[in-house]
Parts: sequence; structure tokens; C-alpha cells
Amino acid sequence: MLVLFAAPDSMWDEWAPPLRDACPEMDLRRTADPAQVDAIIYAPGGEIEDLTPYRNARLVQSLWAGVERIVTNPTLTQPLARMVDPGLAQGMAEFCTGWAMRAHLGMDRYRQDGLWRGGQIPPLAQDRRITILGMGELGRAVAAMLGPIGFQVAGFSASGRPVPGVRVFGGDDLAQALSQAQILINLLPDTARTRNILDAERLALLPQGAFLINPGRGTAIDDQALIAALDRGHLGHAVLDVFRSEPLPPDHPFWAHPGITVTPHIAADTRARTAATVVADNLRRVMAGQSARFLVDRRQGY
Repeated sequence: MLVLFAAPDSMWDEWAPPLRDACPEMDLRRTADPAQVDAIIYAPGGEIEDLTPYRNARLVQSLWAGVERIVTNPTLTQPLARMVDPGLAQGMAEFCTGWAMRAHLGMDRYRQDGLWRGGQIPPLAQDRRITILGMGELGRAVAAMLGPIGFQVAGFSASGRPVPGVRVFGGDDLAQALSQAQILINLLPDTARTRNILDAERLALLPQGAFLINPGRGTAIDDQALIAALDRGHLGHAVLDVFRSEPLPPDHPFWAHPGITVTPHIAADTRARTAATVVADNLRRVMAGQSARFLVDRRQGY
């Protein structure tokens, strides 16, 4: 099969070897006659934006978990698969669990300044309620790591699809999901319905002193509403890994706010070695006339 690598040139050296190892039967190229291309491996920033000539391609396989940079491309007529990388899911689960434990144990209280801060014993995990917004592959991976620690884990998804061991709230129950979230983790995709979903009204639904972790999408949070909720003491702290503009500008108020921890979009990343097997499986599926895994619903945007 002839497969076009339509991604930035800087990604070639990292991705080409593991892709070829995982799928030695493919002919992987950076340029090719569009009419001969069987499939496209895609990441934003490459030279190809017009997909019209690739009329015979049976799949566009994204290397990103988020597909907002391609799903609205009017020239996209081929099936589009998002990346569900087990390495990315593991990294996201570890990031969210680490910060959830930091919030749960109140680790930031213990500054080494000579002041003995006794009498603040944290509750057990079984008495702490965590809500995850977005119960896709990443949300389920995070829940699977938090649950065995003992936390009361709930989730929210538009579909309300059940997840074993997790109480999942559906599309009409967002207010209830937020009202119980002592720790809120946002993993929602970037769609028209999720932008500014955490506005002033919904942030006010969170319990007093709630801790917010956002490694999902920066567009989900109303920046000014978040700062206001922190300033009046309703929210305890926010850990933000994703932003509307990246890198986050040096003069952005998030940097100086004592109630915000900024991390530079490092919660999780697609790892070429683990992701290559996902790509190889999908390529073999479509060449055998089967449906690819993790196909994107164009109407939903993910």
C-alpha cells in the first residue's frame, strides 16, 4: 500500500522508523502521485491542506488525538480516524492522578518557612469526589487509575455511555456532575458545544474550594470567569496545561495568579513507538475492506 506522510518535515525522522517497523508492507513516502495514494498519515502543519486530489485514499489517519484542525476541512471526504495512543492515555492518567493526589493531600500548604501547620489531616480518598468531564479513551484511562486508589469517581459525557465502576452523567446532567466535583478534571474535546462550557455560571456550581485540572482543551474554560472564581475564593486552585493561545503569552494574567499553576502543554503526548501500532492496525483494516478504528463523527466533531 502507498501511504503519504502528510505532516511537518520535523516529524519525519521521529515517525518514519517506527511506522515502517510496525507496518513493513507499506510504501511510506513524503511525496506521491495523489491518485496512487491508498492512505494518508496526517498531522497539522504539513504542506498538504487540499485533500481533493487524493480521491482514492481510503483513510486519513490523524497523529493527533484532537482533530479540530482537520475535521472542518471542506476538502476532507475520506474517512478520518483520530489517534488513540496507549502511551498518550497512560501519560494523561499519570498527569491527572499526580495533580489529583497533590490537591487531595493539600501538599502546597506545607511551605518550608518554619511555620508548623498542624491539625489539617486530609480525608481518605474514599471521601473525596472527583468528576471527569469527557469519558472517551482518555477519560476512561484516568478513571481506571483513580478508582483503585479509592476516590469516588464520576464522569460526564454527552452520550452518557456507561463506564464500569464510574457513575456517568449524561448530556442533561452537567450541573449535577459539577455540583459534586471536589476535584474537576476536564478532558472534553474542542467543539462548538464545549467552548466556554466552564463559564461563570457553571464554575459557580462547583463546591466551595474545588480544585480544577485542565489538560483537555483551553477553549473549554472562560478565562476571566476562572480568575473571578479564584479571586472570590470559590475555587481553591486551578492547574492549567492547555490554553487558547500557546505558548501562553508572558503577560497573561494566569502566570502571576497565586491560585493558578501553569504547565506548558506537557500532560501527555502521542508517542511514535506506541502510536505506530495503532496506525498499522488501521492501515491493514482499510486495505482489507474493513472499517478503521476510532473513526471521527464529522457531525460531532470528534
